[in-house]
Amino acid sequence: MTIQVTGKNLDVGEALRSYVQERVVLTVEKFIGRAPTGHVRIEKEHGGFRTNCTIHLWQGMSLEAHGVAPDAYQSADLACERLEKRVRRYKRRLNRHGGGETPRKQTSAASYVIQASPEEHEERDEDNPIIIAEAETVVHEMAVSDAVMQMDLADQPFVVFRNASHGEINVVYRREDGNIGWIDPAGKKARKRR
Repeated sequence: MTIQVTGKNLDVGEALRSYVQERVVLTVEKFIGRAPTGHVRIEKEHGGFRTNCTIHLWQGMSLEAHGVAPDAYQSADLACERLEKRVRRYKRRLNRHGGGETPRKQTSAASYVIQASPEEHEERDEDNPIIIAEAETVVHEMAVSDAVMQMDLADQPFVVFRNASHGEINVVYRREDGNIGWIDPAGKKARKRR
């Protein structure tokens, strides 16, 4: 079990740390069958507490949940309830589609954070934004349905992935109208190659 529990704007005591670790592990183990890894951050905010859980299930699949309450234990309980719903949904989708926890192929891609410009103006060479962070990001190979599941379970606005059917980079994203969008730059060309 490697659930790290940290606090922001508060000191997490041993009692709260043990409670949260045990609760998260029991919640996930009940459905997955093994202890998860992840991070739980409890922070004090506006007269209450917010608990953010990020749990890594297997290669590339992670779940996120949060809870807000006047008490740290209550916020942890709310986060665990949301986490349980997501784990249950994940397990149900795996069972329905006959999928299992098979290792995924993965590749690396460059990831950058660019400093935002305070105002819109005409771009010149000397006015180009400054790259303030550079990292390597893992891009997993998966089916479109798995990418949508990853986006839902991790509560992310989008997922970049390598499409398992043709090997090209694709993006699924949540649209403003609530539907899911899918960007497949290869489009029909990739389907013809099969």
